[in-house]
Amino acid sequence: MTLFGLDETRVSELIAGVRGGMPVDALATAGEVFARAAWSGIAEPGDGTAGLLVASLGASVALTAILEAWSPVRIGALVRDVLADEPGAPDVVFATSPSSDHTEADADTSAELEQALDAGLQRWRPRLNSGDVIRSLQQAARVDARLLLATDTLWPAAIDDLEQHAPLALWWRGVPGALAALPNSIALVGARAATGYGEHIAMEASAGLVDRGFAVVSGAAYGIDGMAHRAALASDGMTLAFLAGGVDRFYPSGHDSLLTRIVAAGAVISELPCGAAPTKWRFLQRNRLIAAASAATIVLEAGWRSGSLNTAGHASALGRPLGAVPGPITSPTSAGCHRLIREFAAVCVTNPTEMAELVGERSIQVPLDFCDTDAGPGPIPRTSDQVRVFDALSGRTPRTVADLSRRAGLSTSAVRGALGGLDLDGAAQEREAGWVRRA
Repeated sequence: MTLFGLDETRVSELIAGVRGGMPVDALATAGEVFARAAWSGIAEPGDGTAGLLVASLGASVALTAILEAWSPVRIGALVRDVLADEPGAPDVVFATSPSSDHTEADADTSAELEQALDAGLQRWRPRLNSGDVIRSLQQAARVDARLLLATDTLWPAAIDDLEQHAPLALWWRGVPGALAALPNSIALVGARAATGYGEHIAMEASAGLVDRGFAVVSGAAYGIDGMAHRAALASDGMTLAFLAGGVDRFYPSGHDSLLTRIVAAGAVISELPCGAAPTKWRFLQRNRLIAAASAATIVLEAGWRSGSLNTAGHASALGRPLGAVPGPITSPTSAGCHRLIREFAAVCVTNPTEMAELVGERSIQVPLDFCDTDAGPGPIPRTSDQVRVFDALSGRTPRTVADLSRRAGLSTSAVRGALGGLDLDGAAQEREAGWVRRA
């Protein structure tokens, strides 16, 4: 068996450093583990097409398919065969027009699947680099990071509720007991620019929940997240941080010591391989993991358009209980919490006891993008492709469309389309050597 031109012995050596002596069962052969590690860097977080492909064919076969340049028609046929033969396999989530003719409907579904696979291949192929995979595995071994698969005992089963958008693997550093505590955890999220009021509430909430036996989950950002983690550690409790980049490069850098303490007593988790840089798009996708892994989500302090509301949207869409802490009506940093309570029926919670009572309750569905709607006058929101391309641009060094495609994880045609919008917006500018980000 070879993958990326590496023989089985070399593959086994590379994965040994990130499995920590964990047994490899029949469902997780050396090649499958290596392929999962590779896919974590090839596909962007939340890539549903990659999730469907890997779930249907297995990571190793799916990787072989793009390495050997299989056509979308061939891959689509294999995926459809698997889905037809296995009742428990994930559904192909592609909308089709109602039709009484099943043959025509099947043809429409096949065409949409092949179109999605074709777009996916254009996103993934620029990132096919064995050197990147080898470096990420070697770096993970150096920092004592581990690769967690869905077949492992410690895998947080609640994340599987994300279905084909679930992570293909998880990289983590810390103590195994922290991962085991996730089913009994509550996410505490909020504004980076937190007020003294917000930080006080975060400290009281985190300490109170830890005293009641809950683990505290957050994103390690400045403000509310950082205070929630610190209070949990100060109370000798369990806390876990989900990152938007590799677990070898702590972000924000100002929380390096905090994240080091979390590794010693809890866990730091990411779906991205070591060496991966955090981007705005990855922060938004990271939020879905915080919401999915926790039994409930509490927004402690958030502005009208805070990213914490994105986490709340994911929690609600997954059927997780959602709570919000009210603040002074004159404080813009609590406007998002008030909006959750008023418009989306989040449960108003004011102390750790009320937060603990949320577990087991149901919350209503909140649109995932509601934090970007009804926000009053302002710039037109960027599309997800524009966000990813803007993150990939440099303010100094011109970058070609091909380079941006690799960095953003998008096809070249999608990059060109996004650049057109950014150019009209005044956010990007084309130069002779490539595109740059405008100040």
